[in-house]
Amino acid sequence: MDDEIYTPAPMADPISIIGGSGALGYGLAVRLGRAGIPVTIGSRDAARAVEAAERAAAAVPDGSFTGLGNAEAAAESSIVILSVPFRNQSETLTNLKTTLQPGQLVVDATVPLAAAVSGKATRILGVWQGSAAQQAQEMVPEGVRVVSAFHTVAAAHLGDLDWQLDEDILVCGDKKDDKARVIELIGKIDGLRGVDAGKLEMSRIVESLTPLLIGINVRHKTHAGIKITGLPSA
Repeated sequence: MDDEIYTPAPMADPISIIGGSGALGYGLAVRLGRAGIPVTIGSRDAARAVEAAERAAAAVPDGSFTGLGNAEAAAESSIVILSVPFRNQSETLTNLKTTLQPGQLVVDATVPLAAAVSGKATRILGVWQGSAAQQAQEMVPEGVRVVSAFHTVAAAHLGDLDWQLDEDILVCGDKKDDKARVIELIGKIDGLRGVDAGKLEMSRIVESLTPLLIGINVRHKTHAGIKITGLPSA
């Protein structure tokens, strides 16, 4: 019998998560890592990023996780997920001005909750650009495009790998191809489906769903999500 030649499967494109040491970012990291996607976790404190990467590797032994400072992490991937509190969004993007390059796609998960200014988490702040995602698009270098997503999925459920996800992620952006890339990425996470929710300006509505869900969760002691019915089959 002729010897078979083993050809390893091509490695998936890596994803960088800025704010990956936080609850939402870490949850996305372990879910994407379990789907076979190499993940670079970024944090303002590189040591925290390394610690988060070590925790992720312990949770997903077959995954590939690296911890770096935000700037180094953002330079690693064509898709960069921004998962930071609203109070840190502007500073983080300012610090990444010289790192982000034309052609990169920033997936913004920021929600302008009133909690950022010591208000209630069930209220949203007005952003004069219209939404946090539109503010991000204004701040990134020319040639870098922003898509918004991941506003309604519970960080607690993402981080609990024993939890079976079953919900939709609303995706907003100005270019169909960009949204298609993000929807494809979302679809690699078991139990999640990406749904095109329109142009980036629609993110002002999607972002406002987060405080709505927070209120529902408090009232019903749960972690509710969103599911869109009646869509045609893919």
